[in-house]
Formats: sequence, structure tokens, C-alpha cells
Amino acid sequence: MASVKVYNMKGAEVGSLDLSDAVFGVEYNEPLIHQAVVTYLANGRQGTKSTLTRTEVRGGGAKPWRQKGTGRARQGSIRAPQWTKGGVVFAPKSRDFSKKMNATAKRGALLSALSKKLADGELLVVDELSVSAPKTKEMEAFRKALKLDKRTVVVMDEQNADVILAARNLEKLSTISVSEINTYEIVANAIVVMTKGSVKKIEEVYA
Repeated sequence: MASVKVYNMKGAEVGSLDLSDAVFGVEYNEPLIHQAVVTYLANGRQGTKSTLTRTEVRGGGAKPWRQKGTGRARQGSIRAPQWTKGGVVFAPKSRDFSKKMNATAKRGALLSALSKKLADGELLVVDELSVSAPKTKEMEAFRKALKLDKRTVVVMDEQNADVILAARNLEKLSTISVSEINTYEIVANAIVVMTKGSVKKIEEVYA
């Protein structure tokens, strides 16, 4: 069972926390993590792009001029792709990019990513996360106190509107609730900061 230091928002060590090996001691599985990230990104695509082919644009029913004798290149329609207002060659159409991944694989990828962060020393735990007002300077002070110079995601045990508002203007700091945690957010950020409450909730669900 691994043990990590617990910090307060001022960066001072205030204790330690034992972590479950069933959640934070899982073997690293890169192919599974890759599959989870690809699935997450694919499911975020709208796939609503659509343009018209030459069969769908309006007009062009008549041949613009006779086939021979004009000195111009032969043309069959003014809505062919080479004409202004003509159809698009190999026009993109709406499609569904979504992918499916079973629940067991999703779970395995998330736990593997969390375990990798812990093993690499990129997982920090804070006792609680709160601000007196939704002001950026308070979260900036928190970021500096814990020396979070790289891209960081903060996992909260419950939604805190003031914290979300205080952090949203910080380029390298993002916040999510523990119910929204996913493999992509873990691997896309260099550092993961979790509250003690969020750690307990994750262990309750996945341990």
C-alpha cells in the first residue's frame, strides 16, 4: 500500500494518506490507455461538416454550349467542380465518429493512468480545496505554493463554483469533479492534484 504526503493550499505538509493498491497500484497498460484516449477524443467530434456534390448543387441542367465548333473546351454542366458555384469533389458528409469501449476496459485504463502518475511522482493530494471568493489570485497563489508550473488538473470531490471561477483564467490549471474524471484528463496533464475527498470516492467506486 503506497503512502503519499498531504498538503494544504499553502503548500505545507499536513499529514499523509495511504492509497489502495487496487486503484493506485495497477500495472501500466499503454495500449489500453491509448484506446481510452482515442475513444474519448473521437466521441467529442461533432461530425457535422457537409458540402454539396455536383449532383446536389442547384442549376447546371443544360449544356452551356455545343460540343464542337466554339473554340472553347467542351463542358457538360456549369455546376461541374471546376466552375464557380460548382459541386465539390469528394465532398465531406456528416458522419458519426463515436467509438465504443466496454466498462471494464475503461476502468482498467483509468486506474492504469492514475497508478502511472503516482509512480512518476506526478500525483499530489491536498486536504481540501476552497477559496474565500471566486478570484483568480487565490488559485494562482495555490498554484505557486505547490509549484505547479506544468499543465495541471485539479480533481475536486464535489463541485465548487467559486474554485471553478477562480481557476478558469489560469492557462495551466483546470478543474474537474471526481464524477467527471477520465483517462484523457489524467494523461493530458503533467500533474494531477486530488483532494482527500476525491481519493476516497475513487477508492470507494474502484477498489
